[in-house]
Amino acid sequence: MRMIIQRVASASVSIEKEIVGKINHGLLLFVGFEQSDTHTDMDWIIKKVLGMRVFSDSDQKMNLSIEQVNGSLLIISQFTLFASTKKGNRPSFIRSASPDEAKKMYDLFIEIFKSTTSRTIETGEFGANMKVSLINDGPVTISIDSNNRE
Repeated sequence: MRMIIQRVASASVSIEKEIVGKINHGLLLFVGFEQSDTHTDMDWIIKKVLGMRVFSDSDQKMNLSIEQVNGSLLIISQFTLFASTKKGNRPSFIRSASPDEAKKMYDLFIEIFKSTTSRTIETGEFGANMKVSLINDGPVTISIDSNNRE
């Protein structure tokens, strides 16, 4: 699994000009699934996101987690996180999970995430042409990969 985490002042996702998910202060998560991803990858990423200290404390140091600041989450599926640009100019997505498998993984990921935290969780719609709007706070943008647990 790969994820781009953005600390946001606000974010929303629209499909055909209708807002389907919206948060204020919190994290916007773009998540992509690989063919070999497992439940263990999902658990690791969720634990990492909930514990990641990317919000400012009273000294303006990034020292607080999403739980500590009572923030919300907006989770968007994004298969392009596994784009390979090694050859040519057209990205290859050969490592991305197939659409059917990725949808199952996305739905399971959302279900596990919701059962793990009391934070508000909004989502996009898997496979839809979405328009994502955000105000990146900081800016703070972090990428993580469950296969590269640094």
